[in-house]
Amino acid sequence: MVTVQRIPESYRDLLERPVVVSLATVSPSGQPQVTPVWVDYDGTYVRVNSARGRRKVGNMTARSQVTVLAIDPDNPYRWLQVQGSVEEITEDGAVDHINQLSLKYTGEPDYYKNNPMRGKETRVMFKIAPTNVVAAG
Repeated sequence: MVTVQRIPESYRDLLERPVVVSLATVSPSGQPQVTPVWVDYDGTYVRVNSARGRRKVGNMTARSQVTVLAIDPDNPYRWLQVQGSVEEITEDGAVDHINQLSLKYTGEPDYYKNNPMRGKETRVMFKIAPTNVVAAG
């Protein structure tokens, strides 16, 4: 079990507001792979949602080390970097979670409302335990 660090209260807005963050994972070659993603924070874990078959899903399943970088869209010199370890990978509640993220980021509570992938993909939620947190600005 890793030692979980808390996100500073003064920077939690970067995970609570609809800020698209960069998620860095490690590919099989060791090369970092970075993807823009939606994210939330449950008070312990930074949570990310994706669909089976995507590169980041394979990377996080095989190698748990990840980094999330949130840059304040109102001040690019204010940012939060969370290095962490994927502690849980689950399909349970993943569709509800993507719907919550959809509401947060788009205002639409049904992620699949206009998405042709409805029923054709398996959603997965990743819980990332922060192990090193750096905040600036």
